[in-house]
Amino acid sequence: MDATVTHVSRPTILHLGLGAFHRAHQAAYQQQLIDLGDTRWRLVGANLRPDMGETLDALARQGGAYTLETIDSDGTARYRRIEALARVIRYAPGLEDLVACGASAATRIISCTVTEAGYYLDAQECLVIDHPDLQADLERARRGEAGETLYGALTAILHARRGAQSGPVTLLSCDNLRHSGRRLRAGLLAFMHHAGLHDLAGWAQENTSCPNAMVDRITPRAPPALCARVREATGWDDAVPVTAEHFTQWVIEDRFIAGRPEWERVGVQLVDSVLPYEEAKIRMLNASHSGIAWAGTLAGLDCIHEAVALPAVRQMAWDYVTEDVIACLSATGLPSPVDLPAYRDRVLERFGNPGLRDTNQRVAADGFAKVAGFIAPTMKERLAQGASIDAAAMLPALFLAFLQRWHHGVLPYAHEDQSMDRSVVHAICTAADPVAALCAQESLWGAAAGHPRLDDAVRRASARVHAFVMQRQGGAACALPSPERH
Repeated sequence: MDATVTHVSRPTILHLGLGAFHRAHQAAYQQQLIDLGDTRWRLVGANLRPDMGETLDALARQGGAYTLETIDSDGTARYRRIEALARVIRYAPGLEDLVACGASAATRIISCTVTEAGYYLDAQECLVIDHPDLQADLERARRGEAGETLYGALTAILHARRGAQSGPVTLLSCDNLRHSGRRLRAGLLAFMHHAGLHDLAGWAQENTSCPNAMVDRITPRAPPALCARVREATGWDDAVPVTAEHFTQWVIEDRFIAGRPEWERVGVQLVDSVLPYEEAKIRMLNASHSGIAWAGTLAGLDCIHEAVALPAVRQMAWDYVTEDVIACLSATGLPSPVDLPAYRDRVLERFGNPGLRDTNQRVAADGFAKVAGFIAPTMKERLAQGASIDAAAMLPALFLAFLQRWHHGVLPYAHEDQSMDRSVVHAICTAADPVAALCAQESLWGAAAGHPRLDDAVRRASARVHAFVMQRQGGAACALPSPERH
């Protein structure tokens, strides 16, 4: 057998979304396997949209190789060459090469990082089928064409796999999404049914698995100085390096329908249920991360570590996690594999890493999806328990103040939010009662929308946020008042 046939026949992972997080996380784990001599699996990367053309072109010129810089909390920087990407598929209209790779019998896993908003799910986990992106892709799917949303691309790939009799494939979400595998499957099947592809949906139910997963590594946007740092430290002239914290974690339910790499050899946790890990991470890390970014922006700061260094902001995050999240996660009375207080403390330590220079702008992005996915579940559970939500209410209050800055055009940076309806935000901010308007949004709160205790708590929290902002503008040292207890 010649070398070309041998190369193509290796089991392949096709990853959709070649942003910094994938290259700092999943590809880095694959590199660790290669370093151990395990080269049985091949990693191929692609993008669904043309928005990263320069990055993909540079990666292709470098043969898929790039440098990963990791920075520990003490400022220690390490540099590692990542050569796990065997192929980079450049974007092209119609996604012909991407679909062909996904349809190949060699492809056993299709993974993705498309951000929370890229799943187009509302607070009830239902597909927002009237979204213009999905409407455009439904028309493409009905014509047998590939779309540029996750569902539009996967539908084309699975249609081609079925036609080629390429066998089953695992669909692995690597996004910060609760029940990520379950939601990916539900969204994909709903998309197929709306496109009238009922037979394909039935085939997909039988021939795919969608394990839930939890991913964790703070990965800032690469600063302009990163290329120079890499060159000085290593001598490598790298056009597309990535930077991340040294900490990394990946927990996956071991439900792979067509095999998988031996990721457990390099620290990946393969488990029966990812639920306790993802709930701890999403509610404790992702939610408080967003709150800190909104607070830091309102305080006139650029970076997360600067915001968490403010005693008022750090205390806000600590109160939220301690009084609300840990209380929710402990309510079942069942033992957790996660030491919740220790995890809280580690998270706050990681946020304070000055070497990362992670920006408030990056973390504040996609706020609507983050409120619905990261914050609302805790609020709803605490309301159902009849417990105080004063600490948790600080997060939506900060988000509202952040949106008001955006509405008035005075944010210090361009805000990106794929799921934000601009007309809805303007309506909230111009309402006679913006707090009531925010709390009435079903897309954020689901069945809890308009709850009087939610409204009351966010109203009082908004007064605290206003006082915090006024004190920061006055240049005085400030501390947010302790929330009232009822």
